[in-house]
Amino acid sequence: MTTLNATTLGCSITCKKLDASLAFYRDVLGFTVDMTFPNEGPMAGAVISAGDIRIVLNQDDGKLGWDRVKGQGFYLQLNVKSAADVDATAARVKAAGGTLLDEPADRPWGVRMFQFRDPDGFKMGVSTPLTK
Repeated sequence: MTTLNATTLGCSITCKKLDASLAFYRDVLGFTVDMTFPNEGPMAGAVISAGDIRIVLNQDDGKLGWDRVKGQGFYLQLNVKSAADVDATAARVKAAGGTLLDEPADRPWGVRMFQFRDPDGFKMGVSTPLTK
């Protein structure tokens, strides 16, 4: 059997309000906007990145209902360089009015991390390995 030789993983997220989600990822989390996709009027999507992480944000068209639960059973983990980065990111999320699911803390499995939900309800975590 041939093994997969992957180097990064990207994802695509469907957003209720693309402009608001784009602002959150850019202004709060610190992602860079690589490109946007017009759609004869409002923006239809955007590609954002931070380091080796790449996310595509897409405008939801509402055909599956606006009140559906998004990302059920799905979790995005952002790995950062230091414990200070974990704490600073948590502070930015809170300052922007976001609610943390848990506060930054050192975990028994060897990471410092916290969790939150993005503006569309997708569960995310930010972590870094603890140094010994």
